[in-house]
Amino acid sequence: MRAIVAGTTTLITGASSGIGRAFAQRLAAAGSDLVLVARRADVLEEVARDLRARHGVNVLVLAHDLDSPDAAETLVARLQAERVTVDALINNAGLGIHGDLGSAPLASATTQIAVNVNSLTALTALLLPQMLARGRGAIVNVASTAGFQPVPHMAVYSASKAYVLTFTRALWRETRGTGVDVLALCPGATDTAFFATAGDAASVGSRRSPEQVVDTALRALHRGRPSVVDGRGNAFVSWLAPRLPERLALNIAERSVRP
Repeated sequence: MRAIVAGTTTLITGASSGIGRAFAQRLAAAGSDLVLVARRADVLEEVARDLRARHGVNVLVLAHDLDSPDAAETLVARLQAERVTVDALINNAGLGIHGDLGSAPLASATTQIAVNVNSLTALTALLLPQMLARGRGAIVNVASTAGFQPVPHMAVYSASKAYVLTFTRALWRETRGTGVDVLALCPGATDTAFFATAGDAASVGSRRSPEQVVDTALRALHRGRPSVVDGRGNAFVSWLAPRLPERLALNIAERSVRP
């Protein structure tokens, strides 16, 4: 948690709205300088102007698409060109597409994997060594409650988030005692623009606010937890689903997000 304090710099992907924007607001209020990454420069600039005015922090805007094969490497090269040292990384950018694999364009699957898995992994791998060398840092990888069980009609999304959860938990253990804190954050349905892409049928249960999710993440990071599920109801379902008989769990998940 030492890495997200006044005088440090936090990089947030998917920072233009939702959970990413809520992280930006909270960390700017704590005095952390920011690097905001998303596709739309105009929206990022609006967020940055507000944060600079409210909190007097430095905010660098990098409009960047994370679905290309070399997205992470290009982004890190831009950071080096700007001479920015990243103390904390919040891999929040993610994409979920609702629909069956057999009837969807191939790009719907490969783009989800590129953003949710490839870029997240590469950014973590590229920035972690610098944190280890300094003996301090923080990495928050945003997974999902969908990562705790397969979700029919969102097969690629749930599989990608299961990867994020497993990858981050393992990384938490690898970094114990190094001064680098690692957390897998698992929100359930959250009131964000995610459902503009995934569709309302992908929403299960009442939606939490992005601010509630950020509160949960920062508490868990402070406590040194490997992973955390936001919301008591979500936590119960995430605990229960892997313990149910396989066919029952799949049937329940399928009905919950059926188009």
